[in-house]
Amino acid sequence: MITIAQLTRLPRRFGKYYDRQFLPLLEKTGLSMREIHVLLFLANHPGQDTARDVTELRGLAKSQVSQAVEVLTGRGLLARRADGEDRRIVHLDITEQGRPLAAEAQAVQAACGRRMLAGLSQEEQAVFLDLLERVLRETEELSIEKERLS
Repeated sequence: MITIAQLTRLPRRFGKYYDRQFLPLLEKTGLSMREIHVLLFLANHPGQDTARDVTELRGLAKSQVSQAVEVLTGRGLLARRADGEDRRIVHLDITEQGRPLAAEAQAVQAACGRRMLAGLSQEEQAVFLDLLERVLRETEELSIEKERLS
């Protein structure tokens, strides 16, 4: 029987490993991991390009996203663009200057995923990812259910 300790250990351990893999990029750029998270979110989720999208889907606090966007915009890595229909909505675009950094961060991210699954065969990876997706969906449903009851 799987224990809660086992379930909670994976994200913590992977999170530590994942963040360490970005250290050379952080040192090279002077950016924080939070800023890299925002850049990666925008690179990995075309069409979900507002600070609200980052906050809701990435799970970062609104203040953290705002600070990261300020830094990334100030460094010329992101640009703000007003929505054509609703001027209250501001879209975030990775600039030409930011694209190489986003691609480099995506490469680090992909290498982390490959390394994590390296001990599994292709078939085992497919089964693991399918099961993980099912558990994540169930977790999301439980979270939504709890919010409704609150």
